[in-house]
Amino acid sequence: MDNLLVAENICKQFGNFTALNNVSINIPRESIFGLLGPNGAGKTTFLRIINQITMPDSGVVYLDGKALHPNDVGHIGYLPEERGLYKSMRVGEQALYLARLKGLTKAEAKEQLDYWFTKLDIKHWWDKKIQELSKGMAQKVQFVITVLHRPKLLIFDEPFSGFDPVNADLIKNEILQLRKEGATILFSTHRMESVEELCDYMALIHESNKLLDGKVDDIKRAHKTNTFEVGMNPFNENELLAELKSNFKVGKAQFKSLADDLKLSIQIKPNESPNDLLQYLITKSRVNHFVEVVPSVNDIFIKTVTRNE
Repeated sequence: MDNLLVAENICKQFGNFTALNNVSINIPRESIFGLLGPNGAGKTTFLRIINQITMPDSGVVYLDGKALHPNDVGHIGYLPEERGLYKSMRVGEQALYLARLKGLTKAEAKEQLDYWFTKLDIKHWWDKKIQELSKGMAQKVQFVITVLHRPKLLIFDEPFSGFDPVNADLIKNEILQLRKEGATILFSTHRMESVEELCDYMALIHESNKLLDGKVDDIKRAHKTNTFEVGMNPFNENELLAELKSNFKVGKAQFKSLADDLKLSIQIKPNESPNDLLQYLITKSRVNHFVEVVPSVNDIFIKTVTRNE
């Protein structure tokens, strides 16, 4: 696998507090990688090490096959959780200034800013001061400043914080488009639904330790339990329930349905086929709903953290 960023055995302590304990993460090129964990898990420390805001006590970070160098800051776009715009400066003046700091010429900066301000429909904010904007409006400006120099690696720390649902969806689509155009994206979040929607890969950090990582689909596949939600109208309910309970692990299920169904969860053994179960149910009832229960990222998160406490 071609990785853009490789972090090997990263350790970081602040006094007696261990922020990261031997954490290793590989981020494949042109992917979206979600870094998960509760507040205080070590996510932001890890991002700051990549951005060379702080240095690890031990371990090495590689970008594009080479050990991280101070000049690599120009190849990284970083949107921190604590936003850092100057509130008394005008939007356009500040965006142009920060774009120049990222290495763009004045002409390149104006071209990119015109492109993004037009795309996000914020050109009329150019002469406003940051303090005149709402939190969500300021978020849009900082997002533009983060991405406009087209870096190899984009790092977003809680990128949807402060956005209403409409603007959160807008930024989500822009992140997907940036990945499509070749960017590699790392974002830190505790919003599990964001990982479900966006991420190709994920890692879970809890209390300074990495508990799991890998491709999202592979992680979900490894945690599934061969359980199926079934909604049906049995021809003989008592007979069917007795037969099911003698052959499978059966419980009540909760899911939305327009039909007045008997709703069950049925767990089959790993060597059993769901097709056989469905064919059996069809002979005993009218089946209206038959869906495998795929664990959500939130389910996996809770199960993994609880198991390690």
